[in-house]
Amino acid sequence: MKTPDENHPITLEREQARVRVLFEGHEIADSADVIVLREAGYPPVRYFPRDDVRMMFLRRTDKVTHCPYKGAAAYFTIYRDGQVIDNAVWSYEDPYSAVGGIGGRVAFYPQHVEFQVGDLAAEETDAIDVNAVVRHTDSGAGTSQAERWAPTVEDPSSQIVDEAPVVAQPYRETGSI
Repeated sequence: MKTPDENHPITLEREQARVRVLFEGHEIADSADVIVLREAGYPPVRYFPRDDVRMMFLRRTDKVTHCPYKGAAAYFTIYRDGQVIDNAVWSYEDPYSAVGGIGGRVAFYPQHVEFQVGDLAAEETDAIDVNAVVRHTDSGAGTSQAERWAPTVEDPSSQIVDEAPVVAQPYRETGSI
């Protein structure tokens, strides 16, 4: 057993908003009592109380892993609408005292479910639309593929000090930014 420290920090905190878990578009968990575990350089993990999880769609498997900081983890397979995802959910039944707050709660692998946080729909919590960004990049001909976005900062040449530009523009009119 290892104890979290400055070299391997682990923190637990309550999620500030209600969180729903969707599997293939169906709600599988809904809770306002979610604990977020942040561990060293790993992505945050949300742990849900079992009372807020549709446990009827989960079946415990024989898989058990061991974390030196948290203890033994038991795994569950999701069975829903003809879909079977093995070992997609885990739980620390009796975690070490440093992370005791996650005891008996369940966590979901994010590649198998969608999280809906607060009032945002699941699709609103995902990354931005890459196609929208790509359309505004150089097409290879030196021009944007779509109308340019409005600038989000001021042009440095608009900042005048003693009637002279703050930044010289040696490449002005040459196609560079």
